[in-house]
Amino acid sequence: MMDPNYTDQERYYYAKKKVNDIRGFYGNLIAYIVFNIFFLILNLLTSPKQLWFYLPLLGWGVGVFFHGMKVFGYSPFLGKNWEERKIKELMEKEKTNKYE
Repeated sequence: MMDPNYTDQERYYYAKKKVNDIRGFYGNLIAYIVFNIFFLILNLLTSPKQLWFYLPLLGWGVGVFFHGMKVFGYSPFLGKNWEERKIKELMEKEKTNKYE
C-alpha cells in the first residue's frame, strides 16, 4: 500500500512503474510459452527418444515463477513491502548519521 502522504505525481510514478512491471511479466510469460512449445516440437522432431525440452521448461519456469511473485507482491521470504521498508530504514539511518 502506498503512503497516503505521497503527491499525485509520486502516486502516478509508482502506478506507472507497477504497470510496466506487470507488462514485463506478461511479456516474459508469453515468450516462455512460445519458446517452450517451439522446444517441444523441435525435440520431438529431431530426437524423440531423448527428451530434453523439459530442461529449459523447468529452468525458465522457475525464473517466470519468481518474476511473477515479485511483480504481484508475494514474497514469503522477505515479507510484504520489505524493500520499501528497508529503503526508508536506510534513509533514516543516513539522515541521523549526517547530523551526528
